[in-house]
Amino acid sequence: MVKLRLKRCGRKQQPTYRIIAIDSKSRREGRPLKELGYYNPLNEKTQFNLPEIVYYLKNGAQPTDTVRHILNKAQVFSRLKLDLNENF
Repeated sequence: MVKLRLKRCGRKQQPTYRIIAIDSKSRREGRPLKELGYYNPLNEKTQFNLPEIVYYLKNGAQPTDTVRHILNKAQVFSRLKLDLNENF
């Protein structure tokens, strides 16, 4: 199963995270299938590759709780619902 999760980057006391698609059995710092965006918790900045995130979510990728919260704040799920409604 593919998961959308965070991969930690940055120095001590200055974490930044990459939002990645990865096999659920891989470790946190393992090799990702695709890097989908960035999240900086210190200044609350995010950057997404929205078409890729929507692609993985439509194909069954499961976000972790933290990634789900970040995507909710960016209203990605509402855009995903709009895309699904347009296709039917």
